[in-house]
Amino acid sequence: MKLSNRLQRLPAHFFSQLTKNVQQAVREGRDVINLGRGNPDKPTPSHIVTALQDAVEDPVTHGYAPFRGTTELKEAIAIFYKREYGVNLDPETEVAILFGSKAGVVELPLAIMDPGEVLLLPDPGYPDYLSGVSLADIRFETMPLLEENNYFPNYDVIDEDIKRDATLMYLNYPSNPTSAVADVPFFDETVQFAKENNIAVMHDFAYGGIGFDGEKPVSFLQADGAKDVGVEMYTMSKTFNMAGWRVGFALGNKEIVGAINLLQDHMYINQFPAVQRAAAKALLGEQTAAKEIVALYEHRRNVFIEACKKIGWKVEAPKASFFAWLQVPNGHTSESFTDLLLNEANIAVAPGNAFGAHGEGYVRIGLLEEVDRLREAVERIGKLDLF
Repeated sequence: MKLSNRLQRLPAHFFSQLTKNVQQAVREGRDVINLGRGNPDKPTPSHIVTALQDAVEDPVTHGYAPFRGTTELKEAIAIFYKREYGVNLDPETEVAILFGSKAGVVELPLAIMDPGEVLLLPDPGYPDYLSGVSLADIRFETMPLLEENNYFPNYDVIDEDIKRDATLMYLNYPSNPTSAVADVPFFDETVQFAKENNIAVMHDFAYGGIGFDGEKPVSFLQADGAKDVGVEMYTMSKTFNMAGWRVGFALGNKEIVGAINLLQDHMYINQFPAVQRAAAKALLGEQTAAKEIVALYEHRRNVFIEACKKIGWKVEAPKASFFAWLQVPNGHTSESFTDLLLNEANIAVAPGNAFGAHGEGYVRIGLLEEVDRLREAVERIGKLDLF
């Protein structure tokens, strides 16, 4: 049985291959410290698990959910965004429930783009953005994110022909992989650019709950006019350690939210009602556990960055997310350094070029190990005498 052309065009899944490489090393009996993954390593807070257990016991949750999500969850999302970011949302018209934000970023081009149109993507950026390109049979152009420009795209250098053909743009702050953060003036500039060129915006806010040094990451929807041009996608995966629960939401522009909902009406109904109820309680309940998650990542960041400096690795401390974006030592490419670490030090990291051409020269480190393992990883790197 042949695959459709649509499936044959799908890019190779980078994280799947990374996982295979690590598993092979483990099967060989090697003690691998895996800093290449992006899956939270701690369990979901117990009060959220209890909320799910209670919800499952209620027979009301055993049937099909409403097509576009429960009112309870959509209202909880609106309250959460008002509390955290000062953003007003209409739960019925400006909120779409997603099977994780990854589903949203992949299906959005299917909902609002036609074959041949152009999607503007950040480079480096989350590799799975390309899945939507293949499935929707569209084209893409990249926007270089350079360290000297704080990893922001420079809208002034985008070619006029590209701006004419582009109908959608993806942004992601705090950034995976660079961990860069955005501010309201940048988002104001983005709104203006989008309006001038009739380009819709999707802001991937997956790491919006993880900010360090007392700074809360900024929501795209805090910019004036943001809902006129785009949506923001948020996920429960990182803020609440609910990665396996697959709960996310698209928020903002009514037309885009409506398009996502319409597409999802034909693909599936909605999340298991018990999961939606537990997610609502997570959003509305006490936030101590969410704050503790941030504090844990900040402590790990501090330990890791200090250890890097001790071995002479010149690094910048990330301001948000649970990733560090580090330059490789002289004489190495992203891939050669990644291979060296796995083969000689039993450390797995993600090569920067896996996130785009402008990720060359960097590696992404996930702060998803205990501090003792993070220290040990840096000690192993130090013994390679690279700095």
